[in-house]
Amino acid sequence: MSRIRRLWKQTLAVVNKAAVWSDRHLPPGVRSGLGVLAMAGGVVGFLPVLGFWMLPLGVVLIALDIPPFRRRVLRWLARQQSG
Repeated sequence: MSRIRRLWKQTLAVVNKAAVWSDRHLPPGVRSGLGVLAMAGGVVGFLPVLGFWMLPLGVVLIALDIPPFRRRVLRWLARQQSG
């Protein structure tokens, strides 16, 4: 497996865990706020602690609060984890 593919799988695993946890434990407004912060942190991904992995995490957190996208995002994450 190539290094990029392995990093993508690891990123999706982190995003999936964070999405499931936030879906169960955080109210919608807080989830969207964290999504915006994660996306802002992802923009400066070249810094050591922050990373580009935060961009998909932010998109997923925000999408969980938008009903038309919620089911699609959860289905996509499940498909990515199984394959």
